[in-house]
Amino acid sequence: MERHMDSYRITDVGKELDMDFVIRSLHTSYWAQDRPDDIILRSFESSTVLSLFEGKKQIGFARLVGDGVTFCWVCDVFIDPSVRGRGLGKFLMRTLCEHPMAQVKLKLLITKDAHGLYEQFGFERCEAMSLREAGY
Repeated sequence: MERHMDSYRITDVGKELDMDFVIRSLHTSYWAQDRPDDIILRSFESSTVLSLFEGKKQIGFARLVGDGVTFCWVCDVFIDPSVRGRGLGKFLMRTLCEHPMAQVKLKLLITKDAHGLYEQFGFERCEAMSLREAGY
């Protein structure tokens, strides 16, 4: 899948993914700052990843995890701070919601921020339960 908006492009082609950018970016996030590099690599290998580019430079990404039929979890949504405020989060979320992996009955997203963005795409704030293993 590939989508374009002005000079920006989103693709789900894994070989275009810049894992150095992904690791650097996630280490600046509140949710994955302590996630080990090998765990990041393994998690991205087993996910559908949408990569956002300006020209050949990766500037964002989002991960979809699921069975492609009944459920998917949207995670690791990231836009480089230097390009925020240009509508790229909306572009990424619109593309993500149109992706075949996201054509399921239940889409989950857990976040502490950007609720206004996600609510525009039908996500609702709710209480959730989780069991987190140490270190992840």
